[in-house]
Amino acid sequence: WVGEPVDDTRDITYAQLKDEVSKAANAIEELGIEAGDRVAIYMPMIPEAIIAMLACARVGAPHTVVFGGFSAEALASRIEDCGAKLVITADGGYRRGAPAALKPAVDEALVKIDNVNTAIVENVLVVRRTGQEVEFNSAIDNWWHEVVDEASTIHEPQAFDAEHPLYVMYTSGTTGKPKGILHTTGGYLTGASYTHNAVFDLKPDDVYWCTADIGWVTGHSYIVYGPLANGVTQVVYEGTPDSPERGRWWQIIQDHKVTLFYTAPTAIRSFMKQGREIPDRFDLSSLRILGSVGESINPEAYIWYRNVIGGDRTPVVDTWWQTETGAVMISPLPGVTAGKPGSAMTAIPGIEADVVDDDGNSVPNGSGGYLVVTSPWPSMLRTIWGDDARYAETYWSRFKKEGFYFAGDGAKKDEDGDIWLLGRVDDVMNVSGHRLSTTEIESALVSHPKVAESAVVGANDPDTGQAVVAYVILREEAGDGGPDIIKELSDHVRKEIGPIAKPRQIMIVPELPKTRSGKIMRRLLRDVAEGRTVGDTQTLADSSIMDLISAGQTTSTDE
Repeated sequence: WVGEPVDDTRDITYAQLKDEVSKAANAIEELGIEAGDRVAIYMPMIPEAIIAMLACARVGAPHTVVFGGFSAEALASRIEDCGAKLVITADGGYRRGAPAALKPAVDEALVKIDNVNTAIVENVLVVRRTGQEVEFNSAIDNWWHEVVDEASTIHEPQAFDAEHPLYVMYTSGTTGKPKGILHTTGGYLTGASYTHNAVFDLKPDDVYWCTADIGWVTGHSYIVYGPLANGVTQVVYEGTPDSPERGRWWQIIQDHKVTLFYTAPTAIRSFMKQGREIPDRFDLSSLRILGSVGESINPEAYIWYRNVIGGDRTPVVDTWWQTETGAVMISPLPGVTAGKPGSAMTAIPGIEADVVDDDGNSVPNGSGGYLVVTSPWPSMLRTIWGDDARYAETYWSRFKKEGFYFAGDGAKKDEDGDIWLLGRVDDVMNVSGHRLSTTEIESALVSHPKVAESAVVGANDPDTGQAVVAYVILREEAGDGGPDIIKELSDHVRKEIGPIAKPRQIMIVPELPKTRSGKIMRRLLRDVAEGRTVGDTQTLADSSIMDLISAGQTTSTDE
């Protein structure tokens, strides 16, 4: 484990981990937690967070991990929805060189749910990480070092049914109340461990590093459950990629001789923006396989990732899956699949996925449609917590007759039958009767040497039904932009894809609106493009970005 402050590290063996988990399991049982009780975890990326998750699993108490960047309001809604009896948190964590408080948000959340009257939460367990001053209510607050560290390392785990709930993970969603995705013990562990082994071609001497936070499903499946079930040696890092300096990630890879590296396209594109001079300072020759997760990776980012980080020799596994699927569903397999930049390729062995038309018929190669899973799989979500009707409506109603799981994503098959993700179905535009992918146009824009990042949305248009509106972040050396660069980019899209894809409007923006997990909130960009009042910005990492984008709209050049 590597803390954000330099030289703050801990090495933990599997035997030590087992002892720590046993102590935590004894401690939470002492606090009244029994099998079936829910536990909320709101923590930084420290070993105690993983220990807490595994202790919950050991006693049969489903955990709901809430990303430490979420607000007290978001935390309160999740505690209330799942009825958590215990909250495990920390005084704070380190973020960009400074302590960031967490405990005050827990206190605020408990006030929001009127915990005094409803008494959902009976205890709060607090890890001392930063040493900052926090309010302490002796009626329900307990220090980890006083409760867990003093507990016995002897704990008898219970056996649970394979369908016993393991955890509830809330998806932030773009609209509506967050969905509590329920995963169960046996099937989920089967999916997480199998896919981690298959997709990363695990070897006994590998050192694996996934840069996700445990507050997201990637951290659950590919930091906690998959790798630990497989006995892998792994790196866990607390902080940001640029603290104390921009090369921190590459320093960690060099220091720990990481062989398997799994990160998100958003991070890769931000490194592209900075240039290759930074990673080139480090020895990354230990890397054997690179992975991408979270969204479709555009070909330009894929090629840069492989060439600059992978030394033009590592396979890139571009993985498609969701919170709901629990584990990777579609991915190239290293040493088996000849990858194509930008394509997730084919379903991994044991998974049956297809691209179908409106009537549920498989589309021919070269055509697009809806991405569906046609047969059950071990790690599939079992329901939405407390809302079976919403579960059936959300995932199973679109192709009810066929019995397909519909993920909400559009995709196309190329001439070889390999699958290319086209983004969410509502991110597939219909311009003058032509289906255009936002991903495809974004990729064309990013292939221009002056563009660092882009986001494309479809806006209502009286003439064409929908029109293409693009938001572009320029590279540092490209300047602030103006009519000339906008015309240049418009012509570039026309040349790369065709006249039909030429944006109606291109806006140069300082940043894009992203959730705390790094996903672009295209719904908000669509609001700006269509002149509406910008909707709910609660899940944004920085809500002020939308003010800047809205204010800059009048200075952009329309075609």
